Amino acid sequence: MTRQQIVLFAPTLDNMIADDETVRLIDEVLRHRDWSMWEAHYDGTCGQPPIHPRVVASAILYGLCRGVRSSRRLEYACRYNIDFIWLVEGRTIDHTTFAKFRTEFKSELKDLFRQLGRVALSVGLVRLGEVAFDGTRVKANNSRYSTRTAATLQEKLTELDEQIEQLLADAETADALDAQLFGAAESTTKLPPQLADAKQRREQLQKALERAQAADKARKTEGIDPGKNPAQVPTTDPESRVMPNKEGGYAPNYTPTATTDSHRGFIMDADVTSDVNESSVLLDAVDRIEQNFGARPEKLLTDGGNNSGQLLAGLEERGIEPYAPVESNQPQPGNPARRDDATQPVPQSEWPRLPRNSQGQLAKSCFVYDESRDEYRCPQGHAMPFAKTKQDTRGGMKVTLRVYQCESCAGCPLASACLSAKARHGRTITRDPHEAVRERVAARMTTEAARKVYDQRPRIAETTFGILKHVFGLRQFLLRGLQKVRTEWTWAATAFNLLKLVRELGRLRAEWATLSGAVAN
Repeated sequence: MTRQQIVLFAPTLDNMIADDETVRLIDEVLRHRDWSMWEAHYDGTCGQPPIHPRVVASAILYGLCRGVRSSRRLEYACRYNIDFIWLVEGRTIDHTTFAKFRTEFKSELKDLFRQLGRVALSVGLVRLGEVAFDGTRVKANNSRYSTRTAATLQEKLTELDEQIEQLLADAETADALDAQLFGAAESTTKLPPQLADAKQRREQLQKALERAQAADKARKTEGIDPGKNPAQVPTTDPESRVMPNKEGGYAPNYTPTATTDSHRGFIMDADVTSDVNESSVLLDAVDRIEQNFGARPEKLLTDGGNNSGQLLAGLEERGIEPYAPVESNQPQPGNPARRDDATQPVPQSEWPRLPRNSQGQLAKSCFVYDESRDEYRCPQGHAMPFAKTKQDTRGGMKVTLRVYQCESCAGCPLASACLSAKARHGRTITRDPHEAVRERVAARMTTEAARKVYDQRPRIAETTFGILKHVFGLRQFLLRGLQKVRTEWTWAATAFNLLKLVRELGRLRAEWATLSGAVAN
């Protein structure tokens, strides 16, 4: 057909979208959601009639499913892409509206995420039998070269202070000149706009300096010399953090997390942290799942970065079985210290096979703990009763350690291999409050059933991030600041669940149609 051809009956907008297009199901699902929380933000008594929030949210979510993330590309799509035009019913929505809308409805977006999850739960697409928790790296909206150390930030602040003083001096000179010329009691000039910009920049630099100093202090606690290896702080998005990139090297990043159900791969919780490790938000994720969906997972699968005793104990307290790679400090198969009667010594021929620690002494796994007697047994079978408690800091938290001490080290043939040069009162073994839970999880992970369950973790957890990054194109955040980044991640998780839900509903409808046809025949 030529472009200038006139037709008697013009096709409708609805006829231009096939009946089985994904956009139709997305529109159908979103039309049946409750938008009252969103509508409460609008004032219908003044201004032009607003666009219903469902329409704008639908365009953003559908855009994410199609890899269209930026506000300007959404504006273009709503003008020229037939599927977007159909979805927004021919409305023209500019990029400013999309940009403001994206960050304005934080709590309402969480409610929509919860509604979609409950729909999936109600039709059996979510079971919460097993969930996998994992984190990934997504680049912040900050160049890898826009980072500064505490020393360079202090230099920038000093230079800026000098500029501010010069601007103030220039303003005072102008005021004095005005008073001589016009006799004005008050200044007739305004402060130069450069001064306001300089003060705002000083506030940003001061916050960045405080973050750099705090990071240097943390490095010193970890045993890293900040003088030789100072922390780098992003200046464009100071709430991000310089971390290792998945592609290699270092850059300002955030650590988004997802807790994914194993049955059909729905995201049950999404969060973002600026920490390198995502373990700090694991228990909060589990609590939100129960709060949002009225049930807690039965089993949680996670990687070795989230296997601390505090996390494992927290999961058990919530009635959830943790599945994570955990090393027990008790003797394992192949260790000569693992014997039927711990009161008997390890044969001398087996001494070379006893595990050693990094200092070359016998490792903690050479000592057997007797829970009934609350004591350890050394490789020679000597008792190591409880002696005292002491305080220690682990993972930024203070813990109370129980200390067990051997009183039979004098004259022991293994003393040279067991005692360090600084040991004066015999070998000691410490036990923290979460040692028992680590041993339980480690024992569980040795079973074949647990290994089969845990082998599903990469499929459940990492597939989610693969789709969000490759299909949705979410390899770098568009927004800046932790709260806005969290909202952007929630939009992506909501779109992920929406796309998965409409595909599952389409599959169920097709199966039902096939079954109905077979019954009719």
